[in-house]
Amino acid sequence: MEATIERLTPFLKEVFHHLHKHPEISWEEYKTTTYIESLLAKYDCRITTFEDSTGLVFDVGHGQPIIALRADMDALWQEVDGNFRANHSCGHDAHMTIAVGVLMVLLENGIPEKGTFRFIFQPAEEKGTGALQLVDKGVVDDVDFLYGMHLRPVEELKNGQFAPAIQHGAAKFIKGSVKGEDAHGARPHLNANAIQVGTEFFQHLNNVQVDPRIPHSVKMTTFQAGGKSPNIIPGNATFSIDVRAQTNEVIQLLTQKIERIAQMLAAYHEVTIDLEVGANVAAAVLDADAVSVMREAIIESAGEENTSQVIATTGGDDFHFYTIKRPELKATMLAIGCDLEPGLHHPHMTFDHEVIPKAVEIMTRALKKTIELYS
Repeated sequence: MEATIERLTPFLKEVFHHLHKHPEISWEEYKTTTYIESLLAKYDCRITTFEDSTGLVFDVGHGQPIIALRADMDALWQEVDGNFRANHSCGHDAHMTIAVGVLMVLLENGIPEKGTFRFIFQPAEEKGTGALQLVDKGVVDDVDFLYGMHLRPVEELKNGQFAPAIQHGAAKFIKGSVKGEDAHGARPHLNANAIQVGTEFFQHLNNVQVDPRIPHSVKMTTFQAGGKSPNIIPGNATFSIDVRAQTNEVIQLLTQKIERIAQMLAAYHEVTIDLEVGANVAAAVLDADAVSVMREAIIESAGEENTSQVIATTGGDDFHFYTIKRPELKATMLAIGCDLEPGLHHPHMTFDHEVIPKAVEIMTRALKKTIELYS
């Protein structure tokens, strides 16, 4: 296997650079889908695409068990050097490259006679909705084990180290609006200034208190009010709130407090404040069997000295919807230490690309071990 990975490494570098240079945002990964299909169409595998969605699935082998690997595809839309554009600042280009490498290694080294490997290239992880759509499409209905992966920031995991699971927290994105009436700048008593309402909302969010032993955060991330006329006091505004917590219970408590703030401010200022949940990513549900297999694969590939404990992070990932919606599914995510700086979602995020071949080796071992243990 190591010789195959070494031979494929130059090709995988080309794959990564292509994906990195051609990012596409959530639900618009059309060229990415076509590109991934073109890389693997020549191999003996069954390909499933979707008429109403981006993303695709590859199956190799036959029968049970079905062992799946999921890679997320979408890029973020963010400001980079003064311009807004799609940008792979979360490592999904690396995740896709690793999944392509694993599939190619398995195909070139021979598939077991019994069992199926399924490769899921999933859209819209950043929206928190891609996994849910693939669950509805039945992509994991017959899957026994599901593995995922994610690059980790340098403060969580050193370069060349790996962890067998990521204990993601819950994440929720709330869209809000303030609805009132505009007023003349000379007559501020005639309306409620939507900017003032937003400022007070922001201040109250900073005053929210929950159990400090459980990591959490709540913050306003966008706010828009007013137009081109500086002599109009805006009565309307839109805003977004990003909510994070290590447990599903705490994120529910934070949500209730946000709703109470909205109700209080709406009553005080005599305006309407509407809230809508745009995405709701649940905290991780890990399986001991899957974690054990992944830990063994890391030790055999990278050594025990480079095997870390489960990584706990307040970041979220819609990967965990697969196990929440299908509780019988055994799953875990490989944490990849790669000298990632300054951080995930930073417009100039960088990492050590040399980690990709080792991640391919670990994930390939994990899939093969699972087939051997549970077929």
